[in-house]
Amino acid sequence: MEALQRLYPIGIQTFSKIREGNYLYIDKTEYIYQMTHSASSYVFLSRPRRFGKSLLTSTLHSYFSGCKDLFQGLAMERLEKEWIEYPVLHFDMSMAKHVDKERLERLLDFMLSDYERTFGLDTTAGDANLRLTRLIKRAYEKTGKKVVVLIDEYDAPLLDVVHEKENLGILRNIMRNFYSPLKACDPYLKYVFLTGITKFSQLSIFSELNNIKNISMDEPYAAICGITEDEMLTQMKEDMERLAAKLNIPSEGVLLKLKENYDGYHFTYPSPDIYNPFSLLNAFADGKFGSYWFGCGTPTYLIKMLDKFGVNPSEIGPKQAKASIFDAPTETMTNITPLLYQSGYITIKDYNKILDLYTLDIPNKEVRLGLMESLLPNYVGNETPEATTMVAYLFYDIQNGDMDSALRRLQTFLSTIPYCDNTKYEGHYQQLFYVIFSLLNYYVDIEVRTPRGRVDVVLRTKTTLYVMELKLDKTADEAMEQINLKNYPERFALCGLPVVKVAINFDSERCTIGEWKLQTIDKW
Repeated sequence: MEALQRLYPIGIQTFSKIREGNYLYIDKTEYIYQMTHSASSYVFLSRPRRFGKSLLTSTLHSYFSGCKDLFQGLAMERLEKEWIEYPVLHFDMSMAKHVDKERLERLLDFMLSDYERTFGLDTTAGDANLRLTRLIKRAYEKTGKKVVVLIDEYDAPLLDVVHEKENLGILRNIMRNFYSPLKACDPYLKYVFLTGITKFSQLSIFSELNNIKNISMDEPYAAICGITEDEMLTQMKEDMERLAAKLNIPSEGVLLKLKENYDGYHFTYPSPDIYNPFSLLNAFADGKFGSYWFGCGTPTYLIKMLDKFGVNPSEIGPKQAKASIFDAPTETMTNITPLLYQSGYITIKDYNKILDLYTLDIPNKEVRLGLMESLLPNYVGNETPEATTMVAYLFYDIQNGDMDSALRRLQTFLSTIPYCDNTKYEGHYQQLFYVIFSLLNYYVDIEVRTPRGRVDVVLRTKTTLYVMELKLDKTADEAMEQINLKNYPERFALCGLPVVKVAINFDSERCTIGEWKLQTIDKW
């Protein structure tokens, strides 16, 4: 008889529903016990979207509600001896996405009214902060127990307006007003836990609350959200075997594929390898390596902010920075790095203790391809569906070592785009190549240094290394002349691959490739 199909909690963020429905649950309760028994009773955790913040908050809700039965077989069952039931006020601010002032105030009124009825208070309109103060005191008086306040995705109302100064200020004031009782009510509070994607400055949101402990980069909590490789290998071993059997590849091959697509996150250093939980569970449920995290929506605020800060696709990749640069408030940021890091588009890859510098980069293939696909419309206008088809054929050409056909295909496609900005700027084409070659999942770099100058584009496939020089409104001969004059290929002599010199001239009038020349160097 075939084993029962494993139930994956995709889209389910309620701990009780997962446990009662016998869904897969990766045990994070030891972290919760450690966190709730630490010195600080005001805690903030930042993690990217779809990373398990809401499930963690829901687990805290069940724990503080004394739901012992839900924790059978988990670390918490062994650790907790008392199981005291506390009154819990749980505010899920993810309901406040894409709202204006009136809708945000109505939502706060709705959430407060619900709890006011629960604790026998009149649901009267009034300032949200006064109502929250009254609610906390009433819950304490009625139960005789201190109150737990959980605020999930505290920044959800602000994320979509982070690029709009006026609206950001209005919504921020409403939220600051709502959160303000948390300090004044300290004698009545047992524990306060907040989650979010971004780190807004303490002055702007929690102006009174200067005792919040931010555990986002604390090593003991590195794996409190997400799924570590060790957790996957121990708690999901059968899932990996089932996926390997379905795809007819060895278990080691499955691990490599999962690692390539969904691993690579680190929120401190040192840290275990952390996989995106949403993508990982979807891959196991569907039996394939799909694009799930991006498939559930690329935030428009990110694309708008990349544009606002004038960030080119090639600038999103590797960079070194101090923690104060990327673990910083987003509304006062002077570059895109804090938003990219806190939203999960770049992550910690290394740390130099002597220099106190972190190396940040795109975590994995899923994020890299998703990012480039989101940025592609900036270069191909409304032709994005056709562009993705064209990119698939380009992969076929380059895979077969036929760069000539690839460039001809690209030339034909670009000539069909009716109008494109920046086509009189050489860097536009350089970035276009970067996006397209990244979508092919090849190693690509631009402005690569050599002893005699910089190479415009370097592309490396499994079999060939391409050294490319791009010109605008000149000739392919001039481009080839520069490659030869500067002897760029010499810099790559030790790569062990045949090197192909690619000289390309773009025609700004026709917005496409004018002509090109190829030369192969087999031996040095």
